[in-house]
Amino acid sequence: MSMSGILQGLNEFQNHYFSANQEMFERLSHGQSPEVLFITCSDSRIDPCLITQAQPGELFVVRNVGNIIPTYGAANYGEGAAIEYAIHHLSIKDVIICGHTHCGAMKGLLQIGSLAEEMPLVYDWLKRNAEATRRLVLENYRDCDSEKMLKIAIEQNILTQIENLETYPIVRSRLHAGKLNLHAWIYEIESGTVFAYNAGSGSFTLMDKRPFPVPDPLSGMHYKAVALE
Repeated sequence: MSMSGILQGLNEFQNHYFSANQEMFERLSHGQSPEVLFITCSDSRIDPCLITQAQPGELFVVRNVGNIIPTYGAANYGEGAAIEYAIHHLSIKDVIICGHTHCGAMKGLLQIGSLAEEMPLVYDWLKRNAEATRRLVLENYRDCDSEKMLKIAIEQNILTQIENLETYPIVRSRLHAGKLNLHAWIYEIESGTVFAYNAGSGSFTLMDKRPFPVPDPLSGMHYKAVALE
């Protein structure tokens, strides 16, 4: 969309959608009470509100390159502040980490050497926060073709970020109290479908009408992902 298209869309929003929903926006001006924190990639092809059909005020959204959550205390990233605010102040009950197919960040992660000179900030971001995923995939799935390896990287990255999320004190506390659920999703761009991590099968499976909460690691259950077919 060009800048002129954005301005046209803004005018249409103000003249039609906003005017038709003015009461809702007036209510939202007094505060927010979302129940879901949705963490996903900055990729322009994924829209959390579109794929969930959520209305304004229903999702608290964090987006970055590769839907990555740095571990607690690793650095003063904005992701940590957003997580703390969402769970402590807004009393979020569910956290979704949603990756997607054809992820450019994961493609870059698997060929990270070429990023160092061309995009040093992207290189540093992935090297610092997704090295565990890169090493796991390259050391255990080296014989897979590039497409299969990318699928595995996308899956393993999401599970790695779930583990990183669990390093936050507020997350550990709410999980222990049974007041928080974590969910690992993959959005398939070409089909519009969502796959959720099912701890029972140790794989991402097509999601029906119910989500699969990721178990508290204190339960003794471990993550094991199998690439999408």
